[in-house]
Amino acid sequence: MAVTDFLAAADITSAINACQAKDTFSPRAFFNAVGLSKKSPPEIEKVFRILDQDKSGFIEQDELQLFLQNFSKGARTLTAAETRAFMQAGDMDGDGKIGWEEFSALVHSSC
Repeated sequence: MAVTDFLAAADITSAINACQAKDTFSPRAFFNAVGLSKKSPPEIEKVFRILDQDKSGFIEQDELQLFLQNFSKGARTLTAAETRAFMQAGDMDGDGKIGWEEFSALVHSSC
């Protein structure tokens, strides 16, 4: 399963290009650009499962750093500042990781 099974390749390319420069990534802008914020909960959950590379049920900081690479193999890693901001935006209970409900809420806040 790949994110291109749920999201248009052209939208992904456009979203990756929009945040190519360091410290320009915004999760909400990215979710809008790729069209994830308009997807159904089951489709959003499938993307969450792809991002949860270690299958722990959570997206942790090391997985966030590689976030863009899940969408495009040659994409850059997120900077430390971008990773912290992403975690802060998504980690609503302060446990240092983003669970399914938190991810879904973050995606829907992008609408």
